[in-house]
Amino acid sequence: MGDVIGLGMTHYPLLLGPDETMAALLSSTLKDPDIPAEEKDPANWSEMARREWSDDNGTAAAAEHRATLRAHLDRVRAELDEFQPDVVLVWGDDQYENFREEVIPSFCVLAYDDTEVDPFGVITKLGLPNAWGLPNDQSFTMRGAPDFGKQVATAVLNDGVDIAYSYMPRPGTNFPHAFANTQIFLDYDNVGKEFPYPILPIAVNCYGEHVIARRGGIARFAEIQAGEDLDPPGPTPARCYELGRAVGRMVRESDLRVALVASSSWSHAFLYDEGWHLRPDTESDRALYEAMVADDHEPWVGRTSQEVVHSGQHEILNWHCLLGATRELGLQLEWSELVETEIFNSNKAFAVYK
Repeated sequence: MGDVIGLGMTHYPLLLGPDETMAALLSSTLKDPDIPAEEKDPANWSEMARREWSDDNGTAAAAEHRATLRAHLDRVRAELDEFQPDVVLVWGDDQYENFREEVIPSFCVLAYDDTEVDPFGVITKLGLPNAWGLPNDQSFTMRGAPDFGKQVATAVLNDGVDIAYSYMPRPGTNFPHAFANTQIFLDYDNVGKEFPYPILPIAVNCYGEHVIARRGGIARFAEIQAGEDLDPPGPTPARCYELGRAVGRMVRESDLRVALVASSSWSHAFLYDEGWHLRPDTESDRALYEAMVADDHEPWVGRTSQEVVHSGQHEILNWHCLLGATRELGLQLEWSELVETEIFNSNKAFAVYK
C-alpha cells in the first residue's frame, strides 16, 4: 500500500512577473470600451479593491500579495520535502495549449518522458518580463513519469472512468502552464535548475464551453454580447470528483509514495462575466472554502457545470479531483488558507491533506 499526501496550490501566471505587472489583466480589462465607465471607475469599487489599486495601479499591493503567496507555496514545498514522494501527480487545466481544435479530452494523462519546458511563454505572449530577469527563452526540464502514467490510465479506465492518455506534447506551443508553473512555484528560487521529483500531469478540461470559443483566455464584452459560439461543456464537478476517487484507489494499491496536487486558483475575474471581468466571485469561493474546511463535500459534488462557469470557477475542477481522492483515501485537512484579492484576477487557495 502506497503512502499519499494531498496538496492544493495556485499556478497564477502573473506571479511569474514583477510587482509592477501583477495587475496587468485588470489594466487590460479597464481598456475594454464595452464595459460601462461606472464599473471601471475605482470610486465605485469595493474598499478592498480601492486599497489594493491605490495610486500605483496595485504595485505595492502586489508585493504583499507575492509575499503571502510565496509563504504558502513554501509551506506546500516543505510538506512535499518532508513527505519525499516518488512522484508528484498534478491535476491542472489545459488552457488552449496542448489541446486545441483537433481534440479536447475531458481528462488526459500526460505520460511523457523528461520534457523541456518554456516557463515564461505565457507571460511573454502578454509582452511582460519575468520576475527573475532571466532570458525569455529560458527553459527547464520537467522529469516525467511515463510508466506510472500508463499505470494510472490503465487503472482509471478499468475502474470505469474514461480518460485519454498522451505520450508526446503538442509541438510548436508552450507546455501547459498549469503544470510548468506548478514546478516553478514549488521551486521558486531555483528556476532553471533540476526539480527533485518527477511529475505526472493529468489535464482536466476545466474551460469547457470556453476552451475554443475564448481560446482559453479573455473575451471582450462586445464578443460576448454579440453571442458566442460556445463549445460543449467540460466534465461535471461530480465526474471530476469521481476521477479523483478512482486515482485514489489506484495510488492506494501502488507501492509508491505519491503526492496528489490540485494546481489552480479559484474564481477568475476574466471568466466572471457578471463581475464585468474586473473581480473574482469571492462569495462563491468563500462558500466552497468553508465547506471544504468543514469536510463537507456535498456542495462541491452537487455543484453544476453551469454554476461553475457562471462564477468563473472553471479551474476549481482540479480541486474537485483532489477532494475526491482525499475522501477515497480518508485523508484529513491539516492546513489551508484562502487568499482573497479584488485586483489580482483570482482568489488563491492552499491546502495540505494527510
